[in-house]
Amino acid sequence: MSLPRIAIDAMGGDEGVRTMISGAALARRDHDRFHFLLVGDRARIERALEAHPNMREASEILHCEDVVGGDEKPTQALRRAKTTSMGLAIQAVKDGRAGAAVSSGNTGALMAMSKLALRTMPGIDRPALAALLPTLGEDDVVMLDLGANTDCDARNLVQFAIMGAAYSRIVTGRQAPRVRLLNIGTEETKGTDQLQVAAAQLRAATGLDMSFEGYVEADKINRGDCDVVVSDGFSGNIALKAIEGSARFVTDLLKTAFRSSLRSKIGFLISRPATELLRHHLDPNNHNGAVFLGLNGVVVKSHGSANAAGVANAVAVTARLLEESLTERILADLAELGEARLRETRGGVPAK
Repeated sequence: MSLPRIAIDAMGGDEGVRTMISGAALARRDHDRFHFLLVGDRARIERALEAHPNMREASEILHCEDVVGGDEKPTQALRRAKTTSMGLAIQAVKDGRAGAAVSSGNTGALMAMSKLALRTMPGIDRPALAALLPTLGEDDVVMLDLGANTDCDARNLVQFAIMGAAYSRIVTGRQAPRVRLLNIGTEETKGTDQLQVAAAQLRAATGLDMSFEGYVEADKINRGDCDVVVSDGFSGNIALKAIEGSARFVTDLLKTAFRSSLRSKIGFLISRPATELLRHHLDPNNHNGAVFLGLNGVVVKSHGSANAAGVANAVAVTARLLEESLTERILADLAELGEARLRETRGGVPAK
């Protein structure tokens, strides 16, 4: 059975059409149920398709020459939502021509256009940007928000936890993902008032399919001890950039060390299987595909510098979210949270 079509913003990203089409073709090579709406310049898309015959019968082209610039302000991009490849890909989701959209373009513009066109689902105040990060455990960790909302209150953090847990259940298969709030310490007295209120609400919401386990510090995000890390977008983005920078620092340091002497070069040859495993584990292309959670539709952000394998991973993530009905799962959990708060009120304990 075919999945709903995935709209691809073929013009976004550093490499543009060639990489986006190659990535989609690579994804379809493993999953022939994928079908696409390719949005962008028809001539350039058709040239790129010449190298990927498996894509032709599975794709429709929506011609568009206008592109959102990488440094364009979201307010400027919004004015051209009806003429740009990014805006038309999102509009296809709203109109039902596609089940989801994938873009490697400007993150701020993608969020602004997605929120305006699709709106947030009932019970969600703000959408959040979520991504998978590698860990020492068997599964990746879901982290959100990663920059969509710099200021968040307790209500936002609780909603992020619900959305992140629903996403984690899909990608990890855990029935009750372990959820923690990012904080400056693990003690209950640490953190802002908003963090403490959010923690109290999550502890009280016993009917949700998650296991709230308190706080986590930034240096423990990748240990594999939790499945979902929740934060405001300001702190989350800083933590993400620090993790990415540390990964690059380690790999660059190893390269320098292995090149420092003949003995080191011999040591590199001996340890090459281990270093290749490390490189694969830290390669951002293997974890590509950040999701805007909380919208009435699925929108996935591929990294602008992603290669074809990275784009393929983002497409595969998108298809899995469609297949596993992410939006419906979030709505069900929000309904359960509302029922839990109603039970608290009827029991004489006012919900905070």
